[in-house]
Amino acid sequence: MPMQLSSIDAQKLRLMAFDVDGVMTDGRIYFSPDGETLKVFNTLDGHGLKKLAASGVTLAIITGRNTPMVAKRAADLGINHLIQGREDKGVALADLANQLGIAASETGYAGDDEPDVSALEWAQLSFAPANAHDCAKAAANHITERRGGEGAVREICDAILTQRSPA
Repeated sequence: MPMQLSSIDAQKLRLMAFDVDGVMTDGRIYFSPDGETLKVFNTLDGHGLKKLAASGVTLAIITGRNTPMVAKRAADLGINHLIQGREDKGVALADLANQLGIAASETGYAGDDEPDVSALEWAQLSFAPANAHDCAKAAANHITERRGGEGAVREICDAILTQRSPA
C-alpha cells in the first residue's frame, strides 16, 4: 500500500534531505583491495530525486561519513547541498534550513538509524526505509515499503510528487 502523505505537507515542502548509508544505499560498505570505500546507488532513486528537484523542492544529503563517491553522486544528481562527516544531523538539517530561509514545517528528512533521529523529529515530513532501525521508524512519520538502496528513495519522491501534483 503506497504511503499516504498529507497534501498540505507535500505542497509546503521546500527542502528534502536524505541520509546516505541505509537510505540511498542498502547500508553495506564495500572496500577495494586498496582500501577504497565503494557504495552502490539505485538508478530508480536517482530519477525520483531529479523529478522531485524539478518540482521545486531543494534537495540535500546529510551523512555521517565523508566519501568522494557521495560527492560524485550528489554532483551527478545536481544536489548542491551536501553535508558530510556530521553525526549531529538534526543540527545540520536545522542549520541548512535556516541558511536557506526554510522552516521545519517546510522540511523533510529520510534516515534509517540513531544518528538520524534528531533530524527525523525536527522535520515536518520524515521517512524511514522498511529496513531502518526501530528507533528511526519510531521517529519517522512514514515508513516505506521498500528497503534502503532498493527503491525507498524513489518511493518517498513518488509519494511527495503525487501529493504535489494537481488532481
